[in-house]
Amino acid sequence: MPKHISAIVVFVLILIFGFASPVQAATPRSTWVVNEIYQYNHPFASQLPQELATKMQKMTAKDSPFTFYRGTAHIFYRDMQSLPSSEFVNSSTSAVWLEGDMHLQNLGAIRDSKDNNVFDTTDFDEGYLGPYIWDLRRMAVSILLVAKENGLNSTDAEDVVRNFLDAYLNKMNDFKGTNDELSYRLEPSNTNGVVKDLIQKASDKSRSRFLKQYTVLNNSNNRVFKTASNLQPVSSSTYSDITGAMSSYIASIPSSKRYNNSYYTLKDIRLKLGSGVGSLGKYRYYLLIEGPSSATDDDRILEMKQEGISAVAMAFRPPEAIAVLGLLPSSVYGNQEGARVTITMKAMLSNLDPLVGYTTVSSIPFMVREKSPYQVDFDYKLLTSKSKFMDAMGYAGKVVAKNHAISDRDYDAAIIPVSVDKEVTDIMSGNKAVFKDEIFNFAVDYATQVEYDYRSFVDAYKQGVKLY
Repeated sequence: MPKHISAIVVFVLILIFGFASPVQAATPRSTWVVNEIYQYNHPFASQLPQELATKMQKMTAKDSPFTFYRGTAHIFYRDMQSLPSSEFVNSSTSAVWLEGDMHLQNLGAIRDSKDNNVFDTTDFDEGYLGPYIWDLRRMAVSILLVAKENGLNSTDAEDVVRNFLDAYLNKMNDFKGTNDELSYRLEPSNTNGVVKDLIQKASDKSRSRFLKQYTVLNNSNNRVFKTASNLQPVSSSTYSDITGAMSSYIASIPSSKRYNNSYYTLKDIRLKLGSGVGSLGKYRYYLLIEGPSSATDDDRILEMKQEGISAVAMAFRPPEAIAVLGLLPSSVYGNQEGARVTITMKAMLSNLDPLVGYTTVSSIPFMVREKSPYQVDFDYKLLTSKSKFMDAMGYAGKVVAKNHAISDRDYDAAIIPVSVDKEVTDIMSGNKAVFKDEIFNFAVDYATQVEYDYRSFVDAYKQGVKLY
């Protein structure tokens, strides 16, 4: 235990977080896993059953426990309820902003509002408050699963995980005592390999090609959405409900970033199907709006995603939250789950998309942001060698460090009053090797658990067991 944590604090943390719990070894648990998947997905079965069928099919992808892992963050956080935390978590690092579903496919290249093409986090649906190590654990497990899928041996995979953790800790140390995190970004000038290539792809994209992908000009020379198998018209009542929700969306945008009302004029709507894995089953709409002028070549596409309770909230329970934060996390975002995701994005990203906001449609919370023409998703299948993987995950470690450092008191001291980069750096106090051992050993055990769970799920799927 780092010496600066007092015995009293340790005792309190054991009471709150169960640090004294025994390590749980990976084990088959078929009935429990199948029940968890059913219970989590069943509430959405009445709205988009075909999307849930797609989700189950994706999660049975041949030899890809990683894809299953992407779709089951709720299982990971069920386990965080009972698995021990860490001697490297203290009261100041027990409730930081988390991306919540940290894995390789939630990274990518994006263009920020200052026209910088950067490598960063791209999905915040599970954003919530909790111990910083949960983001590190979840990413470390995903690295091992992907490394195995891509054919790396176990020794090389271990080196990649340790490199990710080194990059995280070193960057947190760099940020300590400075404000460098506020301007830090990964761009072509300070990256190489797969990540640099990814950023270059973002810079090569254009709005005109993007609009052609999803829209057409009709006979009246008005831009409208195409209709395709994954882009479906909505009912007149849904169209009306979304139109009515636009005013609350606009009001959710800070006045300093809000455009004239004409900018948000709604021109067309489609239901978007088949995107992602974990969010399948929830409503996702694409909204075509006017944009900065009445011309048809500068229209914008908004993505409106249904949001539910964060999976992280399963593990970071109300009594623990009050003990650490002095409040319920839900009070930070007014119990509006779209607002939760919006706040997480604001906390973790510099030069945020000015179209980010939230609204409610028929009592369902939604997050809204621009569907960027310049975003490129990370393709983990390109990590075919140890050197490529090491480089990419080194950058991933820096991204997660930036996420945590920028979202502390730098964002809102009323939520997180400490400097997380300082706290994390200090808590290591010469024990980095022990910390890396701890995270790596957890990741090895948990990756094995994911493989057990994946096989249980696939068996159930093949047997026709009801999964939603």
